[in-house]
Amino acid sequence: MISQNIKHIYEPTPLQCGQAVLAMATGVDVSQIVELCGTENETDLKTMKRVFAEFNISVSPNRCEVKDKKDLPNVALLSLETPKCWHWSLYAYGKFYDPEYGLIDDFPPSNRRYYWELK
Repeated sequence: MISQNIKHIYEPTPLQCGQAVLAMATGVDVSQIVELCGTENETDLKTMKRVFAEFNISVSPNRCEVKDKKDLPNVALLSLETPKCWHWSLYAYGKFYDPEYGLIDDFPPSNRRYYWELK
């Protein structure tokens, strides 16, 4: 189940945006999430979906492109092409919980944006 009290977490290292997103969404300490992911480096979609499933959080099957935040569902896993790399982020109830940029009101700098709804 998605944490009702989402608290922003910065990524512990520049390669752990996925682990930080999982920690924010589940309310579990990021060090535990790193262990569940089985890596201290980048996470892929398969790993993200597996860990979400362990916490009974469903991930929509289809990736959707998005340009404006008004088109996002209440809670979403975001995949963003930032100036540096592809990056995981979390959107929940009008706020972006971004592991690199902080708690912000709009998308972090990104060229292409995709999401999967979380429930």
